[in-house]
Amino acid sequence: MTQLIEAAIKLRDSALRAGFEEAAVLAESVESIMVKFANSEPSVIQRWSTRTAHVYLAKQQRILGTSVPLSSPDEAARIIAELHALHTKVPPSMLYAPLPEPPKPQPLEGLVDKKLLEVLHDPSGVSEAIVETARRHPIDHFAGMFQVALERKALATSKGVELEEEGTSLKMYIRAFAGEGSGQWALGSRRYDIKRIEEVAATAADLAVKSRSQEEVPPGKYDIILSPMVVGNLFNIVAEMASASSILMGASMFINKDVGDKVASDALTIIDAPRNAELPGSTAFDDEGVPTYTKPIIEKGVLRNILHNSKTASKFGASSTGNAGLILPRVWTIEVAPGEHSLEEMLREVKNGLIVTNNWYTRLQNYVEGIFSTITRDATLIVRNGEVVGAARKMRIADALPRMITNIAAIGKEVYDIHWWEVDIPTRTPYILFREVNTSKHTA
Repeated sequence: MTQLIEAAIKLRDSALRAGFEEAAVLAESVESIMVKFANSEPSVIQRWSTRTAHVYLAKQQRILGTSVPLSSPDEAARIIAELHALHTKVPPSMLYAPLPEPPKPQPLEGLVDKKLLEVLHDPSGVSEAIVETARRHPIDHFAGMFQVALERKALATSKGVELEEEGTSLKMYIRAFAGEGSGQWALGSRRYDIKRIEEVAATAADLAVKSRSQEEVPPGKYDIILSPMVVGNLFNIVAEMASASSILMGASMFINKDVGDKVASDALTIIDAPRNAELPGSTAFDDEGVPTYTKPIIEKGVLRNILHNSKTASKFGASSTGNAGLILPRVWTIEVAPGEHSLEEMLREVKNGLIVTNNWYTRLQNYVEGIFSTITRDATLIVRNGEVVGAARKMRIADALPRMITNIAAIGKEVYDIHWWEVDIPTRTPYILFREVNTSKHTA
């Protein structure tokens, strides 16, 4: 038994002694290193080591929660005791359901990569590879970061769950600049692969060079190929809308849909893939100890699953899908099923359109209708008659997610693993061609 699970068990038992009827403690330990780049060279190296416990507490159907540092067990126990004194001031939860007594999950193998552990202690080789790769291209300079972590978690609940898991992860992005242009690419993985790391730098540099000279493109409807960076950002939103909590709060375009309803193009399958050991976020059990499993959210255009914890499942008359966070259901990792087209084949399908390689400031104006806008960032390439003929200045995509996922014309066959601040849920996805996407002028 490790120190982490011992700490989780002690806090759970402390909560029960304080008078709570139920408790779940998720203790987490993270060792990480981040290397930041500026002006085409490493600029800052930062190391962190954190140990935190996230605590769920319940009594008389009243639910409370907190996070406490594991550095001071006595202080953590004191905070829990104070919460018990406050519990009568909290109304009973309309979503209350008892913590489950789940079967023991099948461990997920291959979450720790020894080579990433080596990088955690000495990142110089990765730093040098990134710099050397980017400098092979005629760019002005680049910036970015990579972060490597060893994450451990231990879960102890009042229903007898006592589980542990650990995994490594790599998260990185590089942004290169050339003339007026810039390009960015990202990667998220549990595995060390120097070729993929170098591809991030090479792709960012190549996109910067391609967008070196830019021109204004009038707003209107265009056939647009969205890169995995942009698909990841938008499909993070789509997947989160399939959470039962999003539906209950009225923040979902699936609020008026039933499982089995047609919601997208036949070509589209989006999967919650918690057991894909190559992606950060993969796990064998959720925060209630329920075993995770791979499931389609949308399968061949049909809504197949709403994501539940035990509480929302009880509310919906369903079963937990192994997606519990301590409070709300969550998406673990996302896979978009690949199609049959190469990027070159998709280009040939575009007569007058764009390739949008990156985006930011995605905002929902209407969650139920999925109306959103997002600003293109970095290289936006102009496509005419199947060929890239130039680069566009910054513009805005302003459309509706239900309409866009219905108007998918082609899906790429090569997938990319994306994880950075605009793609918070690690996502494996190809390029996707969308027809007649609405754009507007970016005025800021």
